[in-house]
Amino acid sequence: MLPNAIVGEMAVTASERKPWHAIFRLLERDERVFAVLLAVVMVGGLTALGLFPLRPRYSDIDLSWLVFCFAAYKVGIFAVVTVNPRATRAYFIGALAIDLLLVFVLLCLTGAGDSVFYLLFFPLVAVNAYYFGPWVGFGAAVVAGGLYALSTVLVPPWVGWTPHLILAALAGLPAVTLGLVAERERRARGEVERLNDELTGTLSRLQTAQQELVVAERMATVGRVSLKVAHEVRNPISAIELNAEMLEDIVRARSDADMKEAVGLVTAIRDQVTALDALTEEYLAFARFPRPHFEEESVNHLVQELADFVRPVASRQGLTLRVEVDPNVPMMEIDRGLLRQAVWNLVKNGLETLSSGGELTIASHFDGEGVEIAVSDTGEGIPDDVGPRLFEQFFTTKPQGTGLGLSITRQIAEEHGGELRWANRAGRGATFTIRLPIKKPAHV
Repeated sequence: MLPNAIVGEMAVTASERKPWHAIFRLLERDERVFAVLLAVVMVGGLTALGLFPLRPRYSDIDLSWLVFCFAAYKVGIFAVVTVNPRATRAYFIGALAIDLLLVFVLLCLTGAGDSVFYLLFFPLVAVNAYYFGPWVGFGAAVVAGGLYALSTVLVPPWVGWTPHLILAALAGLPAVTLGLVAERERRARGEVERLNDELTGTLSRLQTAQQELVVAERMATVGRVSLKVAHEVRNPISAIELNAEMLEDIVRARSDADMKEAVGLVTAIRDQVTALDALTEEYLAFARFPRPHFEEESVNHLVQELADFVRPVASRQGLTLRVEVDPNVPMMEIDRGLLRQAVWNLVKNGLETLSSGGELTIASHFDGEGVEIAVSDTGEGIPDDVGPRLFEQFFTTKPQGTGLGLSITRQIAEEHGGELRWANRAGRGATFTIRLPIKKPAHV
């Protein structure tokens, strides 16, 4: 392991580098190329023209010092752009104006019409046309011709309009052409980058789909194996239950104290076997979910029938069972068996929640657009950390639960074109609601 001091130093170094890396990522390739290219052509052009001997009256001008200052100015432009890369266009527009004025001043200092430094206008206009496009390039050429003309006015002799117009034309026409070519190249490059991004996204989605397919295949294999196991386990469970029942009958025939304890143990075995059998049946029902068969049925009649079935169980448990049916609920196309199973799952959860007493309500309601079947209890309600996971398969808070009851109920509701919702009641308890549309969707 590395010493803490070294690790800390590496972390500080990485944190210091990150801002500079981020800055250079913000600078697009064109910005960096343009800043360097502009510096090279202008400083190089000034250096090359400096080899041309000046007239004797301008010999006191130190061109080497001018080249050094010009190079420092270009480095400063690159530094400013690096520090604040989001304003590069504004900086480069300002640099263009300054460059034009600097060439104009240099013309005035070296004889205007007699100076060769007007040639600096050509690379300046061309490079800016590459970056800004044809119209800025053409405008810079016109301004360059005007500045050249102004310099000959300020520093006689006047050489006429022809040289200035020639300068504007010879600088402007190539600038427009170069700008058009640069724009077309940028559009082509942008299209290539867009296609590359789309291809990258497609490949990423393909890899994700491939991974999901592998997981799905594994899950399907596990599902098939577990389904076979659950199916095969039913026979031993039935045999155990039958033998436990026979053993219980034998034990009950004895009356001594030891046999009473044995009866309790056998009863506990039978209860656990019954729970295991119910768990297996629920899993098999989920794995072999049948296709619904829709027929016109009465939802109210289904609710009343289920309530009559549940009432004895609720009474033995010391619960109050309330039934509230809306007489306006119309006949609907439903799969009676599946829908009854869905409501029964909700009722069974309510009975388990109210193991210590309370009130369970089964209600139907029609609001003109859909029918709702609600099961409410006066229990503790749904905890905040449990609510988001209620409908997850195999998620359960019960010691012997499968975590499939609510998942099956929601699947049945969705097969009917509806949905399953839940909410904690204002006072105490929770309500689970199956909402079914009056008109069954065509795809269901």
